[in-house]
Formats: sequence, C-alpha cells, structure tokens
Amino acid sequence: MKDQIENQSAKFWIEKDILYFVYKKGVSIDLPLAMKVVEDRLLLQQGKSFLILCDMRGVKSIDKSARDYLAIEGSALIKAVALLVNNPLTNTISGFYIKTSNPAITTQIFTEEKEALKFLNNHNKK
Repeated sequence: MKDQIENQSAKFWIEKDILYFVYKKGVSIDLPLAMKVVEDRLLLQQGKSFLILCDMRGVKSIDKSARDYLAIEGSALIKAVALLVNNPLTNTISGFYIKTSNPAITTQIFTEEKEALKFLNNHNKK
C-alpha cells in the first residue's frame, strides 16, 4: 500500500487514520482534474473509508462540473470532510460548493487546521 501520492495538482497522505489532501498553489479545478484527484485518492485508500482533511488554500477556482462530480462520485469512501481555507476567496469557493452541490457526506469549513482535526476526530467517535 502506498503511503502518499502526488500529482500535478495535489498531494495526498494518510496519517493517524486521516487522509490529508493538499491542493497545490494556483490550482484551477475542472472536471478532468477532479476525476484525477479522486482516482488518486481512491488508489491511496485501497478500499478503506477515511476522514479527509482537504486543504483548499491553493485553489484558485473550481468549475460547476467539478463541484458536482466531487459532491457525488467524489464522495466515495469518505466518512467526513474538513475543508481548510485561509482567505475570503477559498472560503467563498468552499461555501458555494457546500451550498450548491450539497455533498453526500458531512462537510465543514475551517480556517485553522487544529479545529479541522478536532472536528474530524470528534466525527470519528460517532
């Protein structure tokens, strides 16, 4: 089993039963990219469900087809997602994603990694 995967747009690794997913700076997410990152994430997960800490701080934009794909097909083998943002743009993108795409799994937005991890660890106890 691989312990990390990196592609042109993101890096993924598993640590203490949480899958960390970090988008690289300046990434614009379209449908082909969304499909690629889900494919890589599932390869890393090897059929096991995980809590996800998704660092969106590098994302510049995300189109509707990518949002829709991530909300439905992209939710496979995910227990809950904490989206980490650091500025009004990524906060708006993430909030818009949650409102309009209605992801199939519990998803919350955070500006502090510590709070995001607390949410995921509390969700794991349910």
